[in-house]
Amino acid sequence: MEKFIELGQDMAQLWAAHWDRYLAGIGNTLALAVVATVIGCVIGLLCGILNTIPYTKRDPIIKRFFLKLIRVVVRIYVEVFRGTPMVLQAVFIYYGLPFFTNEQVMFRGNGGLWLAAIIVVSINTGAYMAETVRGGILSIDPGQTEGAKAIGMTHVQTMTSVILPQAFRNILPQVGNNFIINIKDTSVMFVIGFVEFFGVHRNIVGNNYMYFQSAAIEMLGYLTMTLVFSFVLRRVERLLAGPSSYKLAAALPRAMAAGTYRHPKKGHAPEDRNREYRERLKKEERERLRQAPKQGQNRGGR
Repeated sequence: MEKFIELGQDMAQLWAAHWDRYLAGIGNTLALAVVATVIGCVIGLLCGILNTIPYTKRDPIIKRFFLKLIRVVVRIYVEVFRGTPMVLQAVFIYYGLPFFTNEQVMFRGNGGLWLAAIIVVSINTGAYMAETVRGGILSIDPGQTEGAKAIGMTHVQTMTSVILPQAFRNILPQVGNNFIINIKDTSVMFVIGFVEFFGVHRNIVGNNYMYFQSAAIEMLGYLTMTLVFSFVLRRVERLLAGPSSYKLAAALPRAMAAGTYRHPKKGHAPEDRNREYRERLKKEERERLRQAPKQGQNRGGR
């Protein structure tokens, strides 16, 4: 128990001395995670859509060639960036681009560090989101795509108006999951000198050697951020999912199911109008049959 009290006192001492630096690190972490997640989602959306463009043997050979080439390029991109650690990706992008371009492309100053960090985290997130978007699109019933084509919709119209709005609900949990992962994974950006929450911790302990106490503050900070955003994302998912129970429309007083309401200007529903028309024809037929004997008697009398 004494050790916990001592740890708490050391943490309070560290926080009192460096709270502004810790908060600045948290701000950099959240900013990088938000921007990189948004850009990564855009990259993943484009890759997922391109990877699911359909083609058949009846399509022109040029179209089939380019679609297959796109799928190969997307697959290589996904496998490379999902199969290597982000810390090595940061090293290769930050130090590799100047090496291969003879220092024509370099990340200079604080702006260069931000640009390199955003590129690394965004590309890594995009690789994961590409497969998430592809899975979300493929999870939609193929019959809906066939129905959209049957009424003359193009592939772009089908994707934007039918498939993607439904796939978004399936994709949203993974978007939130990637954002929470990025909050933690931004800690590897210290390898290129980017100062975020974990980078602040490394700078502070380099002066006072209170490594464990500062690490405890870091742990509580990361845990707080992830718990808060996990709660927010669950609320958003619950709102998009709608109510857990549904009432039948026919049980509602103003249910507007076909055949159960009358439009103030258009009259009954189409089914009712057809029924009324058929009943009117039958009534006219019966009336004509009743009038037929009378007409025959009158003709005979003349």
